[in-house]
Amino acid sequence: MNWTGVAAILLALAVAIGAFGAHGLRGKIDDYSMTVYERAVMYHFFHALGLLIVSTLPRQTALSWVSWLLLAGIVLFSGSLYLLAITGVRSLGAVTPFGGLAFLAAWIVLAAAMFRR
Repeated sequence: MNWTGVAAILLALAVAIGAFGAHGLRGKIDDYSMTVYERAVMYHFFHALGLLIVSTLPRQTALSWVSWLLLAGIVLFSGSLYLLAITGVRSLGAVTPFGGLAFLAAWIVLAAAMFRR
């Protein structure tokens, strides 16, 4: 998998989704939903940037796991928050912790891989 390319696409999406929220959703969703949306964009961006950095590290099996976990975290965590903010369906928030766990697992796997080197 070309993780640098995936990270670049995810970063471009974070910018586009953030701009959509700032310009297309302002005034159309309540303040709470806007805060949720902004939090989703922030975590999306930070973890896509993390994926970009991880993609530049020397190749190891563990780093492939880190990359997949970061991608899963972005989809589950940020994706569920984007949908929650736009639709108002609060039950979507039940998915969010799984994304958070994927983020945590990614960073723990990365730390373990780096300490083993």
